[in-house]
Amino acid sequence: MSRAFVFPGQGAQTIGMGQALAEVYPAAKAVFDDVDAALGENLSGLIWSGDIAELTLTANAQPALMATSIAVLRALEAEGVSLESAAFVAGHSLGEYSALAASGALSVADAARLLRVRGRAMQDAVPVGVGAMAAVLGLDLAAVSAVAQEAAQGEVCQAANDNDPAQVVVSGHKAAVERAVEIAKARGAKRALLLPVSAPFHCALMQPAAEAMQAALAEVTLNAPRVPLVSNVRASAVSDPEEIRALLIAQVTGAVRWRESVAWMADQGVTEFWEIGAGKALSGMVKRIVRGAETRNFAAPQDIAALAG
Repeated sequence: MSRAFVFPGQGAQTIGMGQALAEVYPAAKAVFDDVDAALGENLSGLIWSGDIAELTLTANAQPALMATSIAVLRALEAEGVSLESAAFVAGHSLGEYSALAASGALSVADAARLLRVRGRAMQDAVPVGVGAMAAVLGLDLAAVSAVAQEAAQGEVCQAANDNDPAQVVVSGHKAAVERAVEIAKARGAKRALLLPVSAPFHCALMQPAAEAMQAALAEVTLNAPRVPLVSNVRASAVSDPEEIRALLIAQVTGAVRWRESVAWMADQGVTEFWEIGAGKALSGMVKRIVRGAETRNFAAPQDIAALAG
């Protein structure tokens, strides 16, 4: 049975995530310590006992979710599960950085610092209220892309996340995204609704953030991952560090091709997807993409204990 490790993106954050693991596994606690040191602040305190509104701020949520995912991985490793038991690693948007830290392509400290820069740059790229994102349920990528094109009317509106066969997210100028919601409903979408996000991610409006990431990524060492990364932008595996660097820059304005990424892994023989970190959103998407795929979620000590059971 071939397995992939997949790492969640923004929206999965909860107060207390990773805390129980850190109390049981010293290697998990060390991850949070490393991230606190890299950022020069007590991010773990915010994650475990802070305010959810503050944790949800993009600049906090991104390194926090990465830290939690790597803490889970360290706990799995402590129980004898090696990274090399996976054929591929992949992550949804910021989860791609978790996947790279998991695979040794990035240090945890560098991943934390890059995600802090990425979060701030994405937030600062567009003034609050200018951009928006909306989820369209019940239409496929081709249909939603046509909706976005019609809605643009000279503004930015594009498919940003192709999550699964019946869920595509559009991103761009607020008025254009609002038009897209109405057009999608008229074209038979089951639902189309604005998302509670602070910026229009993964569209052309993020170009200032892409430039910030180009500068930040130029300063860090990227190694070849120990397990191939399935890239959001390419929807296939990549192992060359310089190619990964370029893809991480392109990812800021490019679409997250999650449906295609999961389907590609399944085509390579992957039958089991382990979601490493907070939430269960990716597992739901995987099941809608690949019929019969097995999914497992690892976020807390009892999840890891179930492996032995």
